[in-house]
Amino acid sequence: MHMSKKNIAIVMGGYSSEALISLKSGRTVFENLDRTIYEPYAIEVLREEWCCVLENGSKIPVNRADFTLKIDDKVIVFDAVFNTIHGTPGENGLFQAYLELLDIPQTASDFYQAALTFNKRDCISALKPYGIKTATNYYLNQGDFVDEKAIIDRVGLPCFVKANRAGSSFGISKVYKAENLKKAIAVSFKEDDEVIIESFLKGIEVSVGVVTYNGKAMALPVTEIVSENDFFDYDAKYEGKSQEITPARITPEQTKLVQAQAETIFKVLRLKGITRAEFIFHNGTPHFLEVNTTPGLTPASLIPQQAKVAGISLQELFGAMINNVLHNEKTGENRQKSTH
Repeated sequence: MHMSKKNIAIVMGGYSSEALISLKSGRTVFENLDRTIYEPYAIEVLREEWCCVLENGSKIPVNRADFTLKIDDKVIVFDAVFNTIHGTPGENGLFQAYLELLDIPQTASDFYQAALTFNKRDCISALKPYGIKTATNYYLNQGDFVDEKAIIDRVGLPCFVKANRAGSSFGISKVYKAENLKKAIAVSFKEDDEVIIESFLKGIEVSVGVVTYNGKAMALPVTEIVSENDFFDYDAKYEGKSQEITPARITPEQTKLVQAQAETIFKVLRLKGITRAEFIFHNGTPHFLEVNTTPGLTPASLIPQQAKVAGISLQELFGAMINNVLHNEKTGENRQKSTH
């Protein structure tokens, strides 16, 4: 029996400083989908426009009322969305909520889970009852009085000052001296009106991908991050100023421990699709930093490196993500009928 190909919208871009990286992630997915099963469409969701970029470079606007395309008088309805937006609106839940209202399944975590994990402070609070260790932290909102002594008494020096809701290490500084604290806070407030200040955790930094594979949460091999810079900042991440070693140079026990923690976080927060959690082995124990629900998928990104070590091809990995949502969500069927 001939199965018709599934129309898959690969959504990339977004409205934040991470849009360029997201476009590369989206392209990687576009190039690695099995063309015998899927008909992929490259959809750029940018502040200026939402459009489908065709192979010849021409652009077709997306109908935002029902997330369809009109190509040569034919309306293209999507069976599923592969979400590769980093930052807003695809990683903080806005796009997921929109798609849920339209009954279109998408591959990343659902809107509430995405919003929760995108907010570092709220995510840490949600995990506390489950015994997940984190750095000591101090919260500031725009307009709050900055009590430098209180901050340093709580988190010590050096410390990290981060935008609470920004990805890819934008709006982050490491502060060694009290007199540099205010400037660092101002840098973070450029990215977000909420800031999180964290104690410095000394130890090996690792990143663990967790994916929904064959219906269950599965941790990928662990990557160790060795930064030439002071910490794993934007340059270290994207300008090649860091060494990423997969599998990490940690003991088998430590590997199992941090993979188990990453899986616990995935299950407790009810995440789905492809995620990546960051930890630091402080005094030998993994301390959780944050979890990304739409991590980078470019060839240089950590998830593709981890999949390779696990012996999973990108075509297999990306196909599994689409399968997860096509089989779990029956909504697509009803939508097809009502549209035609």
